[in-house]
Amino acid sequence: MRSAKLSLVLRQLRDHGPRSRARLATELGLTRSAASALVAELADLGLVRAAGVERGGMGRPGTSVELDGAAVCGIGAEINVNHVAAIALDLAGNAVSEQRLAIDAHRLAVDEVLDRLVELVRLAEAEVVARGGLVVGVTVGVAGLLDRPRELLTVGPNLGWRDVPVGSEVRARLGAAYPVSIENEGNLAAIAEAVPGDPNRQDVLVIFGEVGVGGGIVAGGRLLRGHQGYAGEFGHMIVEPGGRRCGCGRIGCWETVSGLRALLDAAADPDDPVRDPALSLDDRLAELNRRADLGDTRTIAALDRVGNWIGIGAAMLTNALNPSAIVLSGYFAEIGQHLRPSIEEHLLAGVLAPQAGGTRVEFSTLGFTAAVRGGAAVALETVFDDPTVVAPPHPDVLVGGAR
Repeated sequence: MRSAKLSLVLRQLRDHGPRSRARLATELGLTRSAASALVAELADLGLVRAAGVERGGMGRPGTSVELDGAAVCGIGAEINVNHVAAIALDLAGNAVSEQRLAIDAHRLAVDEVLDRLVELVRLAEAEVVARGGLVVGVTVGVAGLLDRPRELLTVGPNLGWRDVPVGSEVRARLGAAYPVSIENEGNLAAIAEAVPGDPNRQDVLVIFGEVGVGGGIVAGGRLLRGHQGYAGEFGHMIVEPGGRRCGCGRIGCWETVSGLRALLDAAADPDDPVRDPALSLDDRLAELNRRADLGDTRTIAALDRVGNWIGIGAAMLTNALNPSAIVLSGYFAEIGQHLRPSIEEHLLAGVLAPQAGGTRVEFSTLGFTAAVRGGAAVALETVFDDPTVVAPPHPDVLVGGAR
C-alpha cells in the first residue's frame, strides 16, 4: 500500500509537473500530512526535490516539489539496419549518456551486431556510474517481428535475421544485475512520443521510417500491442500490387515506396555519394535537404513521390483508427519540411471524414533517438511502479546538486 501511494505521487509529478504538497493532497485525495510524508520519503530516496514557491490560490504560498532522480537512470538501446545506439535517461528525462555507432547490420554476423550494441550499453552504464548514478534497467528495441514472451526476433526482414533469441543473447553478454527487456523498436518510438500528461498525445499513430517502416498505436495513453504483440507493422500493408519486392518477400509493401531505400533510389544514381552506406544517415539526409533547398528537380520529385505514398498509407490508417495525430518519426522527421505538403494533400483526399477526421500531421522532434528514449522510459517504469526499489542514496553521492 505504501509503495502504491509513493507511485501515485511520483507519477503525478511526472505527468503534470511541479506541485506543492497541498496541491498534491487535493489532486490525489490525500490528507496534507499524508502527502507531506510521502514527499519526504521520495526525497529521502533521491527521487524528488524542492522546486521553488508555488503561488496562486487561497492561503500561504507553498514550496513545490519536482522530479529529481538525477542518480537514477534507465538505459534504452536499439538495433537497426544502419546503426546501434544507447541512451541513459534520468528520472526527469535528462540524457546522461548518448552513444551511437553507424553499422551495416545486414552485412554483419548477428553476434557482431549484438557485441557492438552491448559495448554501447556498457559505455552508457559507465557514464551513469561515474556520476554516482544507479542503472535500474535496460530495454532493447529491435527492428522486426518480436515474440515478446520468448524475447525472440522471429523475423527481421531488413536485418536479415530469423529466430534470434535477442533477450538471452543480450542478457548473457551484459551479465547485469538489473532487468533487461526486449521490445519492437517502433513500439518504443511510439512510447517516446506519447508524452505523459499531454492530452494531444494520448491517441496517436507513430510511424517510424528508416530502411523499413514501422511504428506504434497509442490509445488513451497506452500502447496497443494487438492479440499476439505484432501490431504496428505498418510498413507491410500492401499498397502497390505488382510493385517492388519487399525485404519480407512480398510484393508492394508500403515500405517499398516510402522507406529510405525508395527515396534514395529515386533521388540519386547508384554511384552518388548520398547512396554510400559508409556516410552517416544524418549526413545523407542533410545532403538531400540541401539539394531540395537549392531547387534540384530530381530531389524534389523524389521527395514528392515518397510524400505522396506516405500520405496514401497514412489515410488508410486514419480511416481505420482516427487518431488525434500521426507523428512521423525517424528519417521522415529529418526531411519533414519537404514531405509535409504531399502528405497532407493525400491524407485529406484519402480520408472519408471531413478535414481528415481532425487528424493532424506532426513530425517528431526526437530524430533517430525516439526508440532509445522510449526504451529508457520503459526501463524507468520499474521506479514509477514501485519507488522503493531505489535504495536511499549514500550521503557522499551527489544528488540534485547537493551532498
